Amino acid sequence: MIRWLLGLSVMLWAALATAAGNPVTVVFINPGYSSEPFWVDYSRFMREAAEQLGMQFEVLYGERDITRMQQMARQISRSTSPPDYLLFTNEQFVGPQILRAFEGGRTRLFALHSTLSPEQQKRTGGSRERYTNWIGSLVPNDEEAGYLLARALVAQADGKPVQMLAFTGVKQTPSATLRLDGLRRALADAPNVHLEQALYGEWQQRRAYEQSRALLPRYPDLQWIWSANDEMTFGVMQAAQELGRSLRYASMNNSARVLQARIDGRIDVLASGHFLLGGCALVMIYDHANDVDFAERGGKDQIARLLRLIDAEQARTLAQHLQRRRIDVDFTRFSAALNPAGAGACSIDSLLQ
Repeated sequence: MIRWLLGLSVMLWAALATAAGNPVTVVFINPGYSSEPFWVDYSRFMREAAEQLGMQFEVLYGERDITRMQQMARQISRSTSPPDYLLFTNEQFVGPQILRAFEGGRTRLFALHSTLSPEQQKRTGGSRERYTNWIGSLVPNDEEAGYLLARALVAQADGKPVQMLAFTGVKQTPSATLRLDGLRRALADAPNVHLEQALYGEWQQRRAYEQSRALLPRYPDLQWIWSANDEMTFGVMQAAQELGRSLRYASMNNSARVLQARIDGRIDVLASGHFLLGGCALVMIYDHANDVDFAERGGKDQIARLLRLIDAEQARTLAQHLQRRRIDVDFTRFSAALNPAGAGACSIDSLLQ
């Protein structure tokens, strides 16, 4: 049944691409669930960017299933009308299998949100090396974001001893590892903060809730929670409330409820902004398709400094923008092909005003 549905999705995409004719055709294998708020919004912003740029864009959800993502890649690569570009993530380190599926084909590949790890690239080579149709990557500033979250909490400690628990995502996900690396970098300069445990909450509220119910009673003096996404934060909050504990939280993301929690002061530190990353990547793809190579403007593999700390007032402004049907971002402003005199840097600045 799954294989039949995957085949139907690919055939529908191929029909759309054929009917479209001239527009640049792009497929994104989204690693998340089709019901997962972050990844659904992520794709929505990509659709808006594609529409503004006149690109033919399609999203296929991997449903956090590595086998499904591999099947999608193979079916797309064997299509009679393959896309001009395929965007993929290295979720659960699936990147090399996707590269192999398209080896020697005309489809250009682009790693989005997470790229192949240094260890993987020792075997596969980097972009534009062994796999010449792998043209580059764009990832968020995950390590820096983890560092900024932790540093902001450390500043609030004012040198006093503090105990902390940390929750990050799936172990085989580069973003989860990098955000945790940033936390540890910040704590290296904060001997007063003791990280009791770092747990893999798998990005899920339920998982973090179960872990917190078991762990919080072990640490009666625990004060802080550092979390690599909002779902896990809310899982810890639920457990803490049931156990009668008062904790301070640092979190990431842009869901309506996490922004409201920052507005209300229930979350002390919040980082957001990476939800625009896919739209920014489509700008790079658009330029590449129009003979303006992004490699000459920042390199073939780039880190977008989209993740930033936002205060309560900025959270309120961002929430107002994101609840609208269409996002108030003009992606064409970021295109070097459309703005040869000088393109702007892709950012969330317009959403914080």
